[in-house]
Amino acid sequence: MVKLSGQEPFLCCRQVLTLFAMEPPTKFVGAGSEISEHVRDEKVKVLRAFDPVRLDEVVLGQYLGNEEEPGYKEDKTVPDDSVTPTYAAVVFRINNPRWDGVPFIMRAGKALNERKTEIRIQFKRPPASTFMFETDVPANELVVRVQPGEAIYMKTNVKEPGLSNDIVTTELDLSYKKRFQDTYSQLPDAYTRLILDTLRGDKSSFVRDDELRESWKVFTPLLKSIEEKKIELIPYEYGSRGPAQADELIMRVGFKYTGTYKWHD
Repeated sequence: MVKLSGQEPFLCCRQVLTLFAMEPPTKFVGAGSEISEHVRDEKVKVLRAFDPVRLDEVVLGQYLGNEEEPGYKEDKTVPDDSVTPTYAAVVFRINNPRWDGVPFIMRAGKALNERKTEIRIQFKRPPASTFMFETDVPANELVVRVQPGEAIYMKTNVKEPGLSNDIVTTELDLSYKKRFQDTYSQLPDAYTRLILDTLRGDKSSFVRDDELRESWKVFTPLLKSIEEKKIELIPYEYGSRGPAQADELIMRVGFKYTGTYKWHD
């Protein structure tokens, strides 16, 4: 299964999802504009393959204050009866041969315990691993950290060296800051790169009109159902992981969070 987490709005996370889930472009040759159209064609195909979102696979929340930070409604600019969500967890399903049966879990929120944007692919657990090691072996994961601290790392389980039969979780790590020390501090920010793409005629990072229409075909029925059925906003504390019901949702669709491993960039 695939989990996308971020603090950006859902439409930005959707852009990341389509880039991850799309098939390879049919052509890689030609001028920048021509190649970018093939990339955007594949992104649109992914959106057209989305199944309708089920309301029982949606969790919405709104953060409360704690001893140090105010809650959302304690802001003077926010009405006391505001029903604006500050957190959402949604399960998407892509109905095509490659992603059949693979849930895509998208989480985004404010006032959480971490500020990051990442894609986390959790692999199926190896058969009979519990009998081999007499413990619950965590799933291997491939993580693409978009920000902060750009990195790609593989969270993997290995047997501890020596006569012990214990399992240790470690990683195969490509952290940009460590690997490219001479150039990392000089990297342009995201918008600088987008301006350069514009000058080069590369449109692949920009949303085309049909992609925008297909996006709203996915989200508009969901937003309408949320408004009509008055889906409850679940309170969560400032600085937490979000509503506990969101963890229950992602576990229900097969993603298991152990919380025993912490990656250090």
